[in-house]
Amino acid sequence: MADTRNADLTYGASDYIVHAAALNTASPSGFADPVTPWINLGWITTDGGLFRIEEESTDIEAAGSLEPIRTLMTKSVKTKQVTFEEGLNPLVRALYDNVPLASLEPTAGVASYALPDKPADLRYAFIFDSMDGNKRMRLYAPNGKVTERGEEQQQTKDIMNVQMTFTFYRGASNTPAVRRTIDYGGIDVSGSFPTP
Repeated sequence: MADTRNADLTYGASDYIVHAAALNTASPSGFADPVTPWINLGWITTDGGLFRIEEESTDIEAAGSLEPIRTLMTKSVKTKQVTFEEGLNPLVRALYDNVPLASLEPTAGVASYALPDKPADLRYAFIFDSMDGNKRMRLYAPNGKVTERGEEQQQTKDIMNVQMTFTFYRGASNTPAVRRTIDYGGIDVSGSFPTP
């Protein structure tokens, strides 16, 4: 068997950018930079984003078999955890505080709003872009919301980070919850695919 290992296929993101827009906003084609109505959520910690897929299944057992006769996939949840460094970015605050973005528009330089007693179901479309030289990866989610929030700490020794976990759901017309796009940056990957 041929050795197809290729160090150029390693990936260490040198930048990580998150954008949000109204629910079910279409993703820009390819790797075009998101423009209006997409809004950049600002600087992110060097940890980037942590993407998870949690799957659950149920085994069906039957008499006469020592092994399950069938396995049913019962759940597949896709999430992304990101820590934002711009604690006063209006969209970051709106997502964390679970209030409409318009609530943070200042009057005479000040915004004041009540945190909801009952959580709102505020959903947006998201783009998570990472780059490694000419290589790029994009996750696009047409329907997502913040489902977990980290603790918030204003302090004198460091900036206030805002950590959130986003959960993704199918979009309009039953579009996938998450679509991944990869630009190999000109690397020849043809040896990675077996020929029949």
